[in-house]
Amino acid sequence: MKTCVISLPDEAATLDLGAKLARACTGAAVIYLYGDLGAGKTTFSRGFLQALGHQGNVKSPTYTLVEPYQLDARALYHFDLYRLADPEELEFMGIRDYFTGEAICLVEWPQQGAGVLPPPDLALTLSYVGAAREAHLEAHSALGERLTEQVAQA
Repeated sequence: MKTCVISLPDEAATLDLGAKLARACTGAAVIYLYGDLGAGKTTFSRGFLQALGHQGNVKSPTYTLVEPYQLDARALYHFDLYRLADPEELEFMGIRDYFTGEAICLVEWPQQGAGVLPPPDLALTLSYVGAAREAHLEAHSALGERLTEQVAQA
């Protein structure tokens, strides 16, 4: 399993990591985003979405659970499962319809959907290191390995 650790000294570095990963994603992908509150998951997602051409605001879909984006011919779904009480709630919202093999799915707090969510291609953990952050990328598929390699080389 391929892994990579990237230092993120400031918000701009977190946005840049999102942009690098977005540019490496040429097709469907499932990316899990782990980290404490305020660790930078939504900031990463904003960099990712902006690199794919999104012009508007990027907010964490904490209360709606999912925010859909249509970027050119690509669908991207940004999930925030922080407030999810039971993973079975995902079945009621038709979660399987989002993971079609054609969309990019960014999932904050994926542990809240354990047992219902499909496995990730890549798991990204953002953690505090003093006043800065650190990103740990862990590949879970061949696609995840390719993405990790491309981001590490960028």
